[in-house]
Amino acid sequence: QVQLVESGGGLVQAGGSLRLSCAASGMFFSIRTITWYRQASGKQRELVASITSGYSAHYADSVRGRFAISRDNAKNTAYLQMNSLKPEDTAVYYCNTVNNGANYWGQGTQVTVSS
Repeated sequence: QVQLVESGGGLVQAGGSLRLSCAASGMFFSIRTITWYRQASGKQRELVASITSGYSAHYADSVRGRFAISRDNAKNTAYLQMNSLKPEDTAVYYCNTVNNGANYWGQGTQVTVSS
C-alpha cells in the first residue's frame, strides 16, 4: 500500500525558509515522479514543483527561483526547500505521485507565512 507522509510545515515570518519532506513507502520510489501541490484556503489546489526519476525539476512561475525540489532515493524521501517565503505562499502543501496508474496523496502539511 502506497503511503506518502509530509512533514516540516509551520509558521514562519515573511522572508524566512522552511524545508518540507515527503516520505514514501509501498512503492518503487526511485522510478516515480514526485509532485508538490498546495491549496490555500478558498482556492484550488495548484502545482508547485515536480521532480522526475531522472531528477528533472519543474516549477510553477510563482515559486521559481525561491523553491527547490529534490529527492533522496536511498531514503525514499522528496524535499521542498522554500526560501524567501511570502504571505501568499500560505497553504496546505501536499505531495503526490502516480503509481501503477493510481493517484496517491499525502495528508498535507500546513505552511503559514506571516507578514
